[in-house]
Amino acid sequence: MRIFCVANQKGGVGKTTTTVNLAAGLAQVGQRVLVVDLDPQGNATMGSGVDKRQLTLSVYDVLLESASIAEARQSSPKGGYAVIGANRELAGAEVELVRLEHREKRLRRALEAVRSDYDFVLIDCPPSLSLLTLNGLCAAHGVVVPMQCEYFALEGLSDLVNTIKQVHANLNSDLQIIGLLRVMFDPRITLQQQVSEQLKAHFGDKVFNTVIPRNVRLAEAPSYGQPGVTFDPASKGALAFVEFAKEMVQRLG
Repeated sequence: MRIFCVANQKGGVGKTTTTVNLAAGLAQVGQRVLVVDLDPQGNATMGSGVDKRQLTLSVYDVLLESASIAEARQSSPKGGYAVIGANRELAGAEVELVRLEHREKRLRRALEAVRSDYDFVLIDCPPSLSLLTLNGLCAAHGVVVPMQCEYFALEGLSDLVNTIKQVHANLNSDLQIIGLLRVMFDPRITLQQQVSEQLKAHFGDKVFNTVIPRNVRLAEAPSYGQPGVTFDPASKGALAFVEFAKEMVQRLG
């Protein structure tokens, strides 16, 4: 079982879009996938077609060890993968976790129990570096970083790289950057081309070959409660994510 955080400390870079579409793409190429929504906004939950307002058990219960993953998981009706949902309740978990033992290792311990059920676990992290994100980073083998190729993107990236180094040194020696995914890419914009080249020059083969184009259908899909990959399988964005899923499997094969 490979556990990956989809993380970037900059907001609005397409973390949730990446998480649900990579999950659906991996499911399409025959992988067993679990999505863990660690963001109190619950966007990955809703984007997977699970109503966050109707959750009887959520990732909140898993972190507080009042429910197991097997009890809390649901299936994404269209996505073909399983989901541990999140809602506003999760915002309170931060405060409650502070006084508990092993507070940053709770998710890791919960995932141990379903080790043989999944090939991939994708964790959608909130943009801030919080105890929730820390739980994700402590549980993961690696981080997938979705990035827009724009001027400030590189600044946010150095913060994230430092965070990953600290977690690697102190809490989780398995943790590494698996790769950078260029998202919302528009090849007509010269600056995006330049930033893309800079990324490749600086990070080499850590930059995934697949590029996710700016695509309206991917943006529309969450309001229909499903990943873009299943919402409009022929769209450029959907095809790119299936391509990305194949690249992930190949890279780790």
